[in-house]
Amino acid sequence: MAATEMFKLENIILNLPAEDSDAVIRRCGKMLVDNGYAQEKYVEGMLARDHSFSCAIGNFIAIPHGEKEYKENILSPGIVVLTYPEGIDWHGAKVHLVIGIAARGEEHLDILGNVVDNIEEEQDVLNLIEKNDPQAIYNMFRGGPL
Repeated sequence: MAATEMFKLENIILNLPAEDSDAVIRRCGKMLVDNGYAQEKYVEGMLARDHSFSCAIGNFIAIPHGEKEYKENILSPGIVVLTYPEGIDWHGAKVHLVIGIAARGEEHLDILGNVVDNIEEEQDVLNLIEKNDPQAIYNMFRGGPL
């Protein structure tokens, strides 16, 4: 499936006020559901995954996604992105960029590979958040210029 189908410019929300990690996951999950990527039950799997092993991966990034047993609640692969300029506390880690994922297999790996290539350091994430440009985020996920 092409990246344009699983990730759209409309899937990016910038400048959100700080909230707790469960609220962030519910927000991501609602976006995935509202955009037709997942069923409501998948959100439970996202929360369960984060409660068993934090979705914060370092460099101010969290990647909430569902537990394996909830994969059946995915309708099609999808990605949503949220930014928190003030940062949020994610089980003791500071997070500014949240990437919510609904994917059964490896459909999302190319997109995440582009992210990793472009934001290897914490400062890269902070620069992206400061830029406050949804098109720059979209381009990064698509492998284009920031």
